[in-house]
Amino acid sequence: MDPQLVALVDDHEVIALAVREAITGVTDLRFDGVSPTVDHLLEHHPDAGMIVLDLRLADGSSPIGNVERLVEHGAAVIAYTSGESPYLMRLVATTDILGIVRKSDPLGVLVDTLRRAADGSAVMSTEWAAAIDSDPGLDDAALSVQEQQVLRLFATGLKSQSVAAAMGIAVPTVDDYVRRIRSKYARIGRSASTKIDLYKRAIEDGFLPLPDSGS
Repeated sequence: MDPQLVALVDDHEVIALAVREAITGVTDLRFDGVSPTVDHLLEHHPDAGMIVLDLRLADGSSPIGNVERLVEHGAAVIAYTSGESPYLMRLVATTDILGIVRKSDPLGVLVDTLRRAADGSAVMSTEWAAAIDSDPGLDDAALSVQEQQVLRLFATGLKSQSVAAAMGIAVPTVDDYVRRIRSKYARIGRSASTKIDLYKRAIEDGFLPLPDSGS
C-alpha cells in the first residue's frame, strides 16, 4: 500500500523542520511539504490526504474556517496547537478533525496519531476530551465566512469604510453584517454590543490571535 501523504500548515520554521524529520523514515507516511497558509497548501500540495494544521497562523485566518476548508477539500485534519485557548480547542474539537495534538507533546505522539488516523478513524486524546467538556457556556455564534471576516477587521478598530474597502463591499453592507454579528452573539448570551465586546468575542473564537502570544 502506498504511504499516506502528509502536509503541514504552519508558519514556524523550527516546527516545520521537526515535523519533517519525525515523519521522514516512517514507512506508511510520506511528508509532502509545508505551507504557511491553507491557501498555499491547496495550491501547492493538493494531493496530501492528511494535514497537520497549526490553529494559529500569521495570516489571521479563522482556525475553524481552515478546518472546514480542508475537510471540504477531502483531507483528514489533525489539529496541532499550543493549547493556549481552551475555548478554541473546544470549538475545533466539534469540527470534523480526526485528532488534536499539543506541540508540547513528543513528536512521537503526533506520528502515532497520524498513523492511527490514516484509516479515517478519529483519535481521541485526553486533550480532546477535556476540550469538548470545558467551557460549556461559551456557545458557537455560527458566523458565516463573511461575518467572520467582518468581525476580524472591525474588531481590530477599523471603521466601516475601511472594512468595506478591504472586502470590496459597500459600507451599508458592512453595517448590516455588524448588526447580524451582534444579534447572533446576543442570542447565545455573549454580549457584543460594543467594539471591546466584539474584540473579546473575536479572541475567544479564534478569529484574532491572542495578545502577545505565538501559536
